[in-house]
Amino acid sequence: MSARHFLSLMDFTPDELLSVIRRGIELKDLRNRGVLFEPLKNRVLGMIFEKSSTRTRLSFEAGMIQLGGQAIFLSPRDTQLGRGEPIGDCAIVMSRMLDAVMIRTFAHSTLTEFAANSRVPVINGLSDDLHPCQLLADMQTFHEHRGSIQGKTVAWIGDGNNMCNSYIEAAMQFDFQLRVACPEGYEPDPRFVEAAGERVRIVRDPKDAVRDAHLVSTDVWTSMGQEEETARRLAHFAPFQVTRELLDLAATDALFMHCLPAHRGEEISLDLLDDPRAVAWDQAENRLHAQKALLEFLVEPAYHHA
Repeated sequence: MSARHFLSLMDFTPDELLSVIRRGIELKDLRNRGVLFEPLKNRVLGMIFEKSSTRTRLSFEAGMIQLGGQAIFLSPRDTQLGRGEPIGDCAIVMSRMLDAVMIRTFAHSTLTEFAANSRVPVINGLSDDLHPCQLLADMQTFHEHRGSIQGKTVAWIGDGNNMCNSYIEAAMQFDFQLRVACPEGYEPDPRFVEAAGERVRIVRDPKDAVRDAHLVSTDVWTSMGQEEETARRLAHFAPFQVTRELLDLAATDALFMHCLPAHRGEEISLDLLDDPRAVAWDQAENRLHAQKALLEFLVEPAYHHA
């Protein structure tokens, strides 16, 4: 039996993605009403972190506990992954003891290699290429506030990073138009842009991207591992700060999202997260609910024995 993995939004059909998001909304309602729901009792999620994290760790760990299971946190110091044991060997052994594995790593190939050797589901908790779990949360947040995102226009402002790549895949899977405004030399990976075809347009002026958009999203200008580029990046990205004035060019019912952590005064103006159009706190909370729906979808319930 080969397990289903979630390394990218493309691993699921559009219908499956929508059902996970709808389920996330249902699970959120159960939690808000204090209903105990534990389909993953006795199930264990292994969480491998090569990069640090606040939201990813909290949401997966709390999510597993709320679903009746457990999560084991493995920091870079706790595994042999970076110290000579082949990733494939690691995957074979770990997947014999665990019911699912979440990995937050640098090279996307770490994930694909691990998944190829794992008998249990592998989830991408972030790689240098993609951040699909964040997109589940973003799409759930839009759905809750505005309904279907199909046919809408989304603006991505700033770095063509892993979040941007995942937004490109989301444009394909959720059927919206994406405009990416980034400085020259900071474009998203051409492989993703090419695959998306007509759905994605790259522009240089943030105003062009934001005009009449229904959702505006951004991320930090310097991602983990790029700290030595900070000064150079600040200079290149200065014109790409998202402000209230920039948001005023978007559709009247536009939402603003940021996957956090945010650097106020850099990629966003100091007051932007206080703007009524900003839904970053809902978006952050929805990591919990969307990932619980994902875990429920991927991990065999305890009462189902093959």
